[in-house]
Amino acid sequence: MCGIAGIIDLAGQRDISPRELAAMAGAISHRGPDEEGFLIRPGLGLASRRLSIVGLADGQQPVFSEDGGIAVVYNGELFDHPEQRQRLEALGHRFRTGCDTELLVHLWKQYGRGMLDHLRGQFAFALVDFKRRVLILARDQLGICPLYWARRDGKLYFGSEIKALLASGQVRAELDPKGLDHVFSFFALGTRRTMFDGVSALLPGTFMEIKVPAADRPAEVAEHRYWKLGFPDEGEEMGGSSTDLAEEFGGILSEAVRLRLRAEVPVVSYLSGGVDSTIVALLASRELQRPIPNFTIRIRHPKLDETDRALLAARRIGSEPTVITCGEEEIAAGYRDLVIASECPVVDTSSAAIYQLATAVRKAGYKVALSGEGADEALAGYPWFKANRLIAPFDRIGGLADGWRKAMFSRASQHPWQRYHERYRQMGGYHATSDLYAACSLSGEGVYSKDFESRLEGHTATDDLELDLAAMKRWHPLNRSLHLGYQVMLPGLLMTHKGDRPAMANSVETRFPFLDLKLVEFCARLAPEYKLRSLRRDKDLLRSFAGGHLPPEIAQRPKSIFRARYSGSFLDPEPDFVRQLLSEESLRKTGCFDPVKVHKIRDRLKNYPRRLPPHMGWEISFVGVLATQMWHHLFLGGGLCELDSWKP
Repeated sequence: MCGIAGIIDLAGQRDISPRELAAMAGAISHRGPDEEGFLIRPGLGLASRRLSIVGLADGQQPVFSEDGGIAVVYNGELFDHPEQRQRLEALGHRFRTGCDTELLVHLWKQYGRGMLDHLRGQFAFALVDFKRRVLILARDQLGICPLYWARRDGKLYFGSEIKALLASGQVRAELDPKGLDHVFSFFALGTRRTMFDGVSALLPGTFMEIKVPAADRPAEVAEHRYWKLGFPDEGEEMGGSSTDLAEEFGGILSEAVRLRLRAEVPVVSYLSGGVDSTIVALLASRELQRPIPNFTIRIRHPKLDETDRALLAARRIGSEPTVITCGEEEIAAGYRDLVIASECPVVDTSSAAIYQLATAVRKAGYKVALSGEGADEALAGYPWFKANRLIAPFDRIGGLADGWRKAMFSRASQHPWQRYHERYRQMGGYHATSDLYAACSLSGEGVYSKDFESRLEGHTATDDLELDLAAMKRWHPLNRSLHLGYQVMLPGLLMTHKGDRPAMANSVETRFPFLDLKLVEFCARLAPEYKLRSLRRDKDLLRSFAGGHLPPEIAQRPKSIFRARYSGSFLDPEPDFVRQLLSEESLRKTGCFDPVKVHKIRDRLKNYPRRLPPHMGWEISFVGVLATQMWHHLFLGGGLCELDSWKP
């Protein structure tokens, strides 16, 4: 993948500063260390940083149409580009390069806006048609590739990362309190909202169309949703023979893996030892007719170390994995770089281990890695789906679980139950993921200062969700839960903190076969029992397919969430920067958190009995505060600790 950035004058055709554009590109050079390219015209500037993977010899960007009337800068991969090229050539198109970027130019010429219905891959791009006087900014269907934008002084600035916008010198770094509330509600930011006031994310499956009139009039800017993930109405889901469905599922997954091996550089695989990453690595090895090189993480903690599982999986594939060891010291030492890469507070400490994994891949000389992420989103692999299965019957019997929830939130929250009842309504009612996020939202209440609460003005993170609640009412509760996960957790947490950012910070492209569009849409049509069969069997269809290729100890192994220690990574021992960021002086400088509340939680965690697992709510609150203070120090001027702050 690559990095893109640009400036468009919305008020006319004022000159674009080459210095600003170069600074924007320079801020994301890690996304594309191989080449850079620029296009500057009256009122328009485009920039590209390229990580060359396909079309090594002739894929320089921007890519133009034959007559120069269309130009595109592009981040991503269109995995079926050879087949698409053949279809377009049959329609009379002539290609000049071997790079998939050129496909966008010809698809636009052939289909216009409808080109987006023909894209299968992971992408974010900017395409300008000079004759039609239109610019298109688009992001892939599931939000694998990022794209951000902001308006300043009648111009629109956009980039693959917010750092590009800040580097222009025109977009100021200021906190959006409502963005921070997303972190404490959803673990991350998966909607339009970002941590930076006035900076927005382009939603997955969305494109922005900017029309520039020929006369000296303001440009017209509009966003359009070109793809939405939907589910069948309850009772109308796809059923049939488990054997036949597993075979069909396996065929789509195998094709998804095969397509993601297309590259002019070697491809490797992440390997955790779970069924998801193992089946991907196995299918890749069979396609390559040799064991695919794989990389795995050893968490230096007896209860979190899954290396034995990964080594068992590697033996099945016939490979010897590269093992990277990560413990509390490495997580604490690498957190600054992780927060800079993610551009927001990172609560899930295992993301630091993923960052180290990507670092090891790059040091070994590789640019592309396959990942097993996405299977749990499609097939209900997380533990909260099972927990909700126990609760769900009570929701159907006179709403008994409603009383349980009301009692729980009344005890734990300073706000009335009605506030949480409204959150549930905005998340599509009672289901597994809404239970998770409603509970998580309590973590902010336990640490926010009164001043910060007032700055929220009663706004909650769920107010920013753009869900089709009418459609969700018709779906099975499990599918409602999966849908919310795809909309929030996938682009916010998994694709930002564990996907694109740690990888691209190390100039590595990550590819996700389980996020293949055909596979996602196939799984969405399935009846719930092919996803969560029972409390003991999640990802039913995947396990059925994998059972024909992997030993039972891998194919049927219970889900184990990859994680590292939370507070223990920063309190055992406590680095200097933690004491500095959490000092009363630093906490009062940022004004987001109550020092008394924060220090009480820190003391509780320090003194928590080692024989017991730490209190999860306290853990989330503590790491959330620490990561926010770190973000504030890095991006909003420093002065909170001795670590260097980020500068363009």
